[in-house]
Amino acid sequence: MNKLTVVGIGPGAYELMTIKAAETLRNCDVIVGYTVYVDLVKEHFPGKEFLTTPMKKEVERCRLAFEEAGKGKNVAMICSGDAGVYGMSGLILEIGQEFPEVAVEIVSGVTAAIGGASVLGAPLIHDFAVISLSDLLTPWEKIEKRLSAAAEADLSVVLYNPSSKKRKDYLKKACEIMLAWKDPNTVCGTVVNIGREGEQASLYTLAELKDTPVDMFTTVFVGNSQTKVIDGKMVTPRGYII
Repeated sequence: MNKLTVVGIGPGAYELMTIKAAETLRNCDVIVGYTVYVDLVKEHFPGKEFLTTPMKKEVERCRLAFEEAGKGKNVAMICSGDAGVYGMSGLILEIGQEFPEVAVEIVSGVTAAIGGASVLGAPLIHDFAVISLSDLLTPWEKIEKRLSAAAEADLSVVLYNPSSKKRKDYLKKACEIMLAWKDPNTVCGTVVNIGREGEQASLYTLAELKDTPVDMFTTVFVGNSQTKVIDGKMVTPRGYII
């Protein structure tokens, strides 16, 4: 049976790719992906056939991958981070119903929440929520409800897609929603370019974060009521008695 593998390539650095992900890409014939992600892996997998589509062409990208697999090629569809966290595995499985002759395998990767957490210290030791601020596929009203519910529950929160050219004030809005439930001095952090050149981590209070400029390459971490700074690291205790 023909096969298509959906591969999470991690935050960006080859060293942060799982062994299975790297082996899958070494053994495949064709690598399909968003142009930016293909550029991240190209140098590490020479000799492969690379096929790309731009942003907002996700459906076309998935069908392209299935069509190539249908020709008998060993195809890998790559996603940044983990394929199942804001990745392509869900869409692949939906569209896969049109291609019953192609088997699908999913290979997990390191999502930005996990990669960024290790850079900041240990912000996700207790329960946490991951919320994307992109309203391209999710209505902003629903995002607001999720932010409010997570803040009221005193969860640590990781924010993906915190800003873009069209959404410059979305992080500010998100912080204002969470400030209804969280202390203004709640420890927060950001990591830019996780696992890539230019990686940088910063710590803020929630009040400071509200007015901090970020971009699409930034992952934002908002602590819970117990989160603190220890030797410059963001730490959320789990409650062990020391």
